[in-house]
Amino acid sequence: MSIEARLKALGLVLPPGPQLPPGTVLPFRPVRLVGRRAVISGHGPVLPDGRLWARPGRVGDGISVEEATEAARLTGLSILASLARELGDLDRITCWVRAFGMVAGAPGFQDMPRVINGFSDLVLAVFGPERGQHARSAIGVASLPFGIPVEIEAEVEID
Repeated sequence: MSIEARLKALGLVLPPGPQLPPGTVLPFRPVRLVGRRAVISGHGPVLPDGRLWARPGRVGDGISVEEATEAARLTGLSILASLARELGDLDRITCWVRAFGMVAGAPGFQDMPRVINGFSDLVLAVFGPERGQHARSAIGVASLPFGIPVEIEAEVEID
């Protein structure tokens, strides 16, 4: 089954590019192709209409683990959308290599891996265990750009 068909079967829709705050300049590409690799810059959660999912607070203080896990899933969809725009076809992805997840957590919050599972579970559901399995880190940070609760960067191998 193609990745596009798999997304449709799962009821998933890729968002448009994110609507960033006015005056924001990002002097880098969302996805950089290097040989047979696509290196994905840090992405945050994007809603279906392109707005960033951002709220005051940090995970464990104003944002629940469940909400943050959903934010990680939305971040995964944003990454897939960027890859689709750059590659033209998500079936070019032969495997997910690695993911690095950052969670804006309240002091003492330690459940970052559970939050980033929202991303990993999405990748595994869409690409399956063979192509979707990836190495991963999940860390806590004091804050993230634009007030987002989750930022994820990744790398995939392509043909």
